Amino acid sequence: MGHGMKIEVNQIVEGKVTGITKFGAFVELSEGVTGMVHISEVSQSYVNDINEFLKVGDVVKAKVLSCEKGKIALSIKQTQPKVERPQRSSKPKMRKLYKPAPPVTSPGDFEWQSARAEAPSSFEDMMSSFKKTSEDKISDLKRASGESRGYSRRGHGTKK
Repeated sequence: MGHGMKIEVNQIVEGKVTGITKFGAFVELSEGVTGMVHISEVSQSYVNDINEFLKVGDVVKAKVLSCEKGKIALSIKQTQPKVERPQRSSKPKMRKLYKPAPPVTSPGDFEWQSARAEAPSSFEDMMSSFKKTSEDKISDLKRASGESRGYSRRGHGTKK
């Protein structure tokens, strides 16, 4: 392994076809690392003769199926899009991932209920403070409505 390339199962690797046999093809992944593509893993369609699908020197992408005792089993077909049903299997998984959050039962509900619960007390507060201010206003009005002014005017008048 000149490049210190680590081959891991399920990894997609690229390699060059170095040999073809009746039951599979050899693919060199890096110097001194050769994987075997079994005839059943060459293509989505039925393979009678690998030579129809691969030639020595072809650069192919392959998925690592297993890696035991230095023997690397590869699959070319698993890197290809499925022909019959295009990725039907992966769609439901996606749907689960992007599940929308459950709808909130009318958003204003909770706020409205809490506001209504507080209403009586705040209403009384409002009324009492309203009464207070109106009494203050009334006494202000009385003071301003010439009663005090009248006295001073009268006082002026009695002066000689």
